[in-house]
Amino acid sequence: MSTRLVDESLFENRDNRENRKYDDGDVPSLVGAHCAACGTVVFPRQDSCPRCTDGVMSAHVLPVSGRVWSWTLQVFPPKPPYRAPAGGHRPYHVGYVDLGGVLVEARLAVPRAEIRIGLPVRLTLVPAYQDEDGTGVVTFAFRPERDVER
Repeated sequence: MSTRLVDESLFENRDNRENRKYDDGDVPSLVGAHCAACGTVVFPRQDSCPRCTDGVMSAHVLPVSGRVWSWTLQVFPPKPPYRAPAGGHRPYHVGYVDLGGVLVEARLAVPRAEIRIGLPVRLTLVPAYQDEDGTGVVTFAFRPERDVER
């Protein structure tokens, strides 16, 4: 089964993405934007700086590791474009991850017993839904970082 990213614009541009099978060893980095004038970093990318009016925003590859800044349990289905998986919505953890310069809101692929503020996490991909043609769609999330990855 082929797999695609939920939104290519959120990720570092790589060649030959078509018909890839994304897994934990093949996670493209997230890309935000950096303001040349004041140094502000944002995610997702945007054309103008939210902090100053002088800056030119350029693509900025974000770190793949960070720490949980805050979290909660998403018990109700989010608004569209969310698509519930087969079998309906199941609660999942979401939170902010501090990537050292920018907080990224993301799904947290962390068991309840392990989740805590300050937990070291690493970028990963998780299933989002399946297209009508059977293509698996994946989105970004953060999972606990293993000691050997630090």
